[in-house]
Amino acid sequence: MAPTVRMLGTRGVPAAHGGFETAVENIGLRLVDRGWRVVVYCQDDDPAAVLRTDTWKGIERVHVPSRYPGAKGTLWFDMGSIQHAAQHRDVCVTFGYNSAMLTALLRARGIPNLINMDGIEWKRARWTGSQKAFLYGQERAACRLGSHLIADHPEIKRHLATRVSEDKITTIAYGAPHVVDAPELPVVARGLAPGEYLTLVARPVPENSILEVVRAFSSRPWGRRLVVLGDYDRADPYQRAVLDAASDEVVFLGAIYETDVVEALRFHSLAYLHGHQVGGTNPSLVEALGCGNPVIAHDNRYNRWVADAAALYFRDERDVVAALDRVLDDSSFGPRLAAEARSRHAAEFTWDRITDQYETLVRAFMPVRQRLLEARVLRPDPGDRHTPAPATLRR
Repeated sequence: MAPTVRMLGTRGVPAAHGGFETAVENIGLRLVDRGWRVVVYCQDDDPAAVLRTDTWKGIERVHVPSRYPGAKGTLWFDMGSIQHAAQHRDVCVTFGYNSAMLTALLRARGIPNLINMDGIEWKRARWTGSQKAFLYGQERAACRLGSHLIADHPEIKRHLATRVSEDKITTIAYGAPHVVDAPELPVVARGLAPGEYLTLVARPVPENSILEVVRAFSSRPWGRRLVVLGDYDRADPYQRAVLDAASDEVVFLGAIYETDVVEALRFHSLAYLHGHQVGGTNPSLVEALGCGNPVIAHDNRYNRWVADAAALYFRDERDVVAALDRVLDDSSFGPRLAAEARSRHAAEFTWDRITDQYETLVRAFMPVRQRLLEARVLRPDPGDRHTPAPATLRR
């Protein structure tokens, strides 16, 4: 009997939207290779869609209609996913807590539900007061309703430990591939020269320090380019300020969702600039480590744990300039940071390591009978005279 896990809370696989989808894809495919039955709930935005199932690379997909656009559609999808999962007895892993109140159905039916709590979402500056209140309530609901909580960073675990017992929390970070080569064509096709630019990949909001980084980089010529990924719209005051602050050496490529293109841009980059001020283990930072990028990161406890000795840290624009000077002017310093990046990634953030941790945790919450069946130590049917009881039970 194959062990089964159901994954909820994301838009599904293949990954095309964000970090959680990428995690589900990478963990799910590895579990399939290890003999697991993996069921992933996928959001179908077609208003006329009906619930359907199929298989993708060995992962069973349940396509659940969202019915409505925006947040209402997401809640509808989450409810449909939970209702479907509640018809079974399998361990569920829910990524994110934005619809945590709906998981009361799983708890009422005694179905184990492990919730990845992501970051401290309600503290983010981009939300309005009412949105923060809603997210705060959902975090509280997840802490109460979840069978177990997953924190992607030690600081997130410390925060959650103010809500629940530490015994109810396991720290499992985020993963990224170990990239040892990438084609140059995606780089050259965008007018860039491999090894002659730096990258910045982040949602264009104030808490990601993009304006400070762009101002620092634009304060003088460097003979290099800063490549910024993300959608920028002059109608947004903050994004307009970033665009206006940029020198001719700053290149805005827009949002790029093709994983191989982003990977190539990272791999051929001189360094990666990471301005995130809040959150746990940020996927973009981990992916930079996996590509061996020297890192210039905002100085906070989240980034320091992830990047450790692979980064130079900044508090303000002057610090950014000083870090750029050191990375770009000292030909030996960048390679040292790159080696630290690869070492840190190998120690904590490979997808195999992350999958090992999820697998161990999910097994711990499987019904005892299923665990025994897997271990082949269940006492056989007394009527079966041809199969002796396992030695572990004959003692």
